Amino acid sequence: MTPTLDSALRNKPSLTTEKGFERARAILLAARALLASEGYAGLSMRRVAQDAGMSLSNVQHYYGSKEQLLEALLLTTMDEFQAKMDRIAVAMAGRPQVERFLTTIDMFLDEITDPVTHAIFFEIWALASRHPFASSLMGRMMGRERKAVYGLIRGLNPAIGDEEAMQRAVLIVAQVEGLMLFRLDRHARPEQFAAVRASVHKVLLSLATVP
Repeated sequence: MTPTLDSALRNKPSLTTEKGFERARAILLAARALLASEGYAGLSMRRVAQDAGMSLSNVQHYYGSKEQLLEALLLTTMDEFQAKMDRIAVAMAGRPQVERFLTTIDMFLDEITDPVTHAIFFEIWALASRHPFASSLMGRMMGRERKAVYGLIRGLNPAIGDEEAMQRAVLIVAQVEGLMLFRLDRHARPEQFAAVRASVHKVLLSLATVP
């Protein structure tokens, strides 16, 4: 089972109090905002400490390097996605599987069109082409997304075997991630966003169910 950020932080010997856990989260929030606004080049440990209202040594106590900080930031983003998918599963218990799939797709679309999330993912994608650690992080993130989508579409059409379902999950994740290139704005251009969402539903449902 993949450890979550919550469990990883709580199992660190240095984090024995709730206060320490909250400090670690405050650092990640500061890093998230800074990465979105200034990019990786502007993500310095000193600046994160300043924005979080802490000393540099305090930040380094929780995250020993910029790479470790970025890894924790991406891990918590993945954990938040998983938590939202889990909440959808609970809320839609007893509903048709296809509805859960489309509702989860809507959640992904909402997330990737959030300005901060959008900026962070673009930055990490760019880093992945130059830095092995960023490439590894993106590989882990994409792997988790593919596994989640596979669980959502597996069995929608019994004629589609498990191996084929995984291949289609790969394509579905690629389709959703690729929409970031269009910089959709669901608030400024709601009609365009609604039209794209309807098209995405149609295409991905076909990909998930048509033999």
